[in-house]
Amino acid sequence: MKNGVNAGHKGVFTAEVLSNQQIRENYYRLNLRLDAIGSRYFQSAVPGQFLELDLSELPLPPEEKIPPALRDSAHRHILLRRPFSFSDVIVLPSHEGPCVKLEILYCVLGPATLRMMSLTSGTVVNVLGPLGNGFTIPKTLKRAILIAGGMGAPPLLHLGGYLKRHFSEVQTVCFAGARSCEDLPFTLKIGNITGLVLEEFDVLGIPSRVATDDGSAGFKGFVTECAGQWLSDNRPHPKDTILYACGPEPMLAEAAKLAEAFDLSCQVSMERRMACGIGLCQSCAVEIKTGATQTEYKLCCKDGPVFDSRKVVFQR
Repeated sequence: MKNGVNAGHKGVFTAEVLSNQQIRENYYRLNLRLDAIGSRYFQSAVPGQFLELDLSELPLPPEEKIPPALRDSAHRHILLRRPFSFSDVIVLPSHEGPCVKLEILYCVLGPATLRMMSLTSGTVVNVLGPLGNGFTIPKTLKRAILIAGGMGAPPLLHLGGYLKRHFSEVQTVCFAGARSCEDLPFTLKIGNITGLVLEEFDVLGIPSRVATDDGSAGFKGFVTECAGQWLSDNRPHPKDTILYACGPEPMLAEAAKLAEAFDLSCQVSMERRMACGIGLCQSCAVEIKTGATQTEYKLCCKDGPVFDSRKVVFQR
């Protein structure tokens, strides 16, 4: 027990919006302050876990701010909560107990996230969490290699900050990729040594490399190719190095191959449509190897979203 809440427990509570900042055309950074109950649950949240937001009562943004591609679907009713990883969890002590602030990076993709554009300071939202199982950090870890694809970035940004705060001796490097420069949910800056870097990781003291499919920023090609070149040059020791990856499934499959090629452990954060977030609807199945030829299905929301890459049967 910790402050009356068992580790791993979840709850339903409210959070106040502190800010909702646009960082690119369709990308936003949302900061929330949890209520007292939520703060107690989230004070021990770990990178790779997630929460679900109830967005059903939020209004649409003004018509002129709705992207043309979403104008036909904008008025659809939002029936289910939406899952979001968090890119940071900040625990602030107070006389009344812990106060927790969360940061969420989100992309406007459909009628639910479209409504999130209307969130302003002081708005109260309903939250379910923390949910799922996050990344594992063994005591033997000496080097962490983070590979983020597109909106797979948030849990790895959280992991980077978490490692710096609690495992400062671990050497961490991040590789972030997207289709183009405009699809990176980060702030780009020129580094002193490696050229283009990600400011969000740079302020943590974590070296980063950028890759874009079209070459509009950093390395031209897939992020796993960029990471592969670095691994070839640096050859980290397999016994004390872990590759952590989050992003589209084809990218995760390539990250798993990369880890196998260099004999590294690899943890992947899987993406599935999670209607309930607590394992009731059974809609987020991930096929997992249980033997040489046997498999079984685990739930992304309850058993994951983080899995050992060697056990995942990736969809083709």
